Amino acid sequence: MQELKNTIEQAWEDRTLLKQPQTQEAIRHIIEELDKGRLRVAEPTEKGWVTNDWVKKAVILYFPIAQMETIEVGPFEFHDKIPLKKDYAALGVRVVPHAIARHGAFLEKGVIMMPSYVNIGAWVGSGTMVDTWATVGSCAQIGRNVHLSGGVGIGGVLEPVQATPTIIEDNCFIGSRCIVVEGVQIGKEAVLGANVVLTQSTHIIDVTGAKPVTLKGKVPERSVVIPGSYTKSFPAGEFQVACALIIGKRKASTDKKVSLNNALRDFGVSV
Repeated sequence: MQELKNTIEQAWEDRTLLKQPQTQEAIRHIIEELDKGRLRVAEPTEKGWVTNDWVKKAVILYFPIAQMETIEVGPFEFHDKIPLKKDYAALGVRVVPHAIARHGAFLEKGVIMMPSYVNIGAWVGSGTMVDTWATVGSCAQIGRNVHLSGGVGIGGVLEPVQATPTIIEDNCFIGSRCIVVEGVQIGKEAVLGANVVLTQSTHIIDVTGAKPVTLKGKVPERSVVIPGSYTKSFPAGEFQVACALIIGKRKASTDKKVSLNNALRDFGVSV
């Protein structure tokens, strides 16, 4: 692995090395390892998530060495550099037409893809449903038993290479039309109500106590979150700016699968 890492780091600094067969072989090998789940762009540790930036570099370097090809799937035709993922039956993954995952994305056994899209470098855990027209961007990490509801957009983070990708941890429920981008991290068992939009600059305001507490970039575990707004002053006057409100916590004792919808209903929040 260290030899592969060294090869990628050298090619990153000197792109002329991309012409060498051994460099191309190393890049393709890493993409294959990502596809099979033996390598991850980011992985959880006891101290938090660690980003393997050299793996992200390999994903970026894969594009200039890959050739455009016509991909025919029945009556459908695509023209792209990256092949589609295959052998879903052997993988134990349910894929509903017209769901698409690119080679280099890992889908653990038990994943369900409704008509949706999973990009290269992403990791999706067992029991997770990627619902209709939901998208999982490049290198995003989606935990086990997660529900990405209809129209959810999980952003990809390829560059800067040292940036942590967007992360949805285990047992989360992401409501319809939510957008989570720019490497925002959603803690385990959190619930996002419909239409929550989270970027690194979004104010995530915990309003469960006597005074509001503002966070950025991360939703704490078991949080129940809804869209909100706060007043901000501009030269032209005061206007409402979108934010996200933490209005409560899921009970740790509640059955996770049952509580996904109930956690929202308990607070009168739209799914």
